[in-house]
Amino acid sequence: MMRALWTAASGMNGQQYKIDITANNLANVNTTGFKKSRVDFQDLLYQTVRYAGTPVTAGAQIPTGIQVGHGVRPVATQRLFTQGTFQQTDNPFDLVIEGDGFFQVLLPDGTIAYTRDGAFKRDSDGRLVTSDGFPLEPEIRIDDDALSVNIGSDGTVSIQMPGSDHPQTVAKIQLARFVNPAGLKSDGRNLYSATAASGEPIVGEPGLDGFGNIAQGYLEMSNVQVVEEMVSMIVAQRAYETNSKAIQAADEMLQTANNLRR
Repeated sequence: MMRALWTAASGMNGQQYKIDITANNLANVNTTGFKKSRVDFQDLLYQTVRYAGTPVTAGAQIPTGIQVGHGVRPVATQRLFTQGTFQQTDNPFDLVIEGDGFFQVLLPDGTIAYTRDGAFKRDSDGRLVTSDGFPLEPEIRIDDDALSVNIGSDGTVSIQMPGSDHPQTVAKIQLARFVNPAGLKSDGRNLYSATAASGEPIVGEPGLDGFGNIAQGYLEMSNVQVVEEMVSMIVAQRAYETNSKAIQAADEMLQTANNLRR
């Protein structure tokens, strides 16, 4: 059986995988805090028919050998944590991180998840929570009778109470960052969880020790560039077609060989 059949088939599978990643990026072009992914490929094993450097006569050796590859495989999907564009909302509970860091969210099982989605709401207990109702960690409560809420660039949460001339500080937002954010596990719902590859979370205050600043009344949009994804999709489609042509050519060659007569 010709190697080209299996080699080209691996190419088609790889390009299908690339289309899947591109489709997910495009589907989340309007998802708050979404970070696009890319797929990394790696060539497969090579069959060495003739080794380079093999002696042929006294004082002479083969300068180049013969190696035949066996195709390609996807080895990683890397999430790119570049900054997305900011959208002004004027909602006091919409927050954006200007720079490095993640908001910490407490899940029902007691574990901590991480997100760049700053579209927080206030629940019935006055806590700041995500759209799924997961509270911000550490917990922040806003009194029902607060006249206004102000969140500073350093994460300080202040409220203006009736009859008071000065704002009252009630909490401070803390951020987390990772040595290798690309190693985070995507859990869906705009949440990530730490893994052995990402390293342990480094928790700190906004604006200090490499953490980004907090901006109130803004949301970070997806960092997906539609034009780039469309070009990537076209390239993958053409590569898929080219690999299918290679399979067709190999099939025709096999057919010719099968039709040989004495």
